[in-house]
Amino acid sequence: MNLDHLMMAVIVSGLAGICTRIYLLQTDYRQYPTYPHGYIIHLALGIIAAGLGSVAIPALIKKDFTAFTFLALAAQQFRDVRNMERTMLSKIDGMELVPRGVSYIEGIAMVFEGRNYLTIASALITSFTVITWNVTLGVIVGIVCVVCSRFFMSGKMMSSIVEIREAKLRLDGASLYAEDIYLMNVGLSSDKKAIMENGIGMILTPKDASSRITLSNVGQRQAILHDVSTVLGVYRDTGEPALTPLGKLDLKDGRLGLLLLPQDRNVKRAIDIIGKVPVLESAMKKPLQANATRGGTS
Repeated sequence: MNLDHLMMAVIVSGLAGICTRIYLLQTDYRQYPTYPHGYIIHLALGIIAAGLGSVAIPALIKKDFTAFTFLALAAQQFRDVRNMERTMLSKIDGMELVPRGVSYIEGIAMVFEGRNYLTIASALITSFTVITWNVTLGVIVGIVCVVCSRFFMSGKMMSSIVEIREAKLRLDGASLYAEDIYLMNVGLSSDKKAIMENGIGMILTPKDASSRITLSNVGQRQAILHDVSTVLGVYRDTGEPALTPLGKLDLKDGRLGLLLLPQDRNVKRAIDIIGKVPVLESAMKKPLQANATRGGTS
């Protein structure tokens, strides 16, 4: 195999890997990453990942086995990316009026590490195709890899595990309810007035037992409150503990009652945002699939 063909394989597969990383690097309603420096960091790491994936097959053909040590080094570097994201977001979280929470931060950090591995995989598969067959087929496979990468990074959203509807907020003395679900005590009359004027009540009903356990996860609830507050704003400032969005479970049937305090009091949009909140991996449990639940033995 001539050098020109190997070089073409490296170029085409490298471009496929870079396009994969750019395709996955999109600012969504969660607004992360937000600033140019964040894009530069992740794009630079994506270019490195694409380069590693593109040269792996040519290095094997040339019997340059030492080149594979760079893949091991890359894995270590991408684990450092995960640690970097975790540390940075944890520090920022202390400045948020409605924090993301530890579980959400860990999920974001895991996603950024995984996207670099997808970049390597796209470049590797494209490189193998170009070398084994031809450049035209390699370009087609590269495009397919870019498109399919979004599928591998997509997970469940809240709309797939719960039914979401608005609930009327009501006060019974100092007790605040979302319909029949108790939320908290509110003592000051000014806080009561602010909540009744600006608050939105929501009830999330789990569709099955697995969804019920997911809703009981505190990190999942915090992720919901953070996303709504990020998009619609939050009607509070520091030093106002009563004006804090929160979620409480009905322990009888597993429903989750929410108190939202958005600056933009748009109920329809709030329901849409809640439905698009990702189901966190740390909160996802499937007791219905357990042998013990089905009456079997492990």
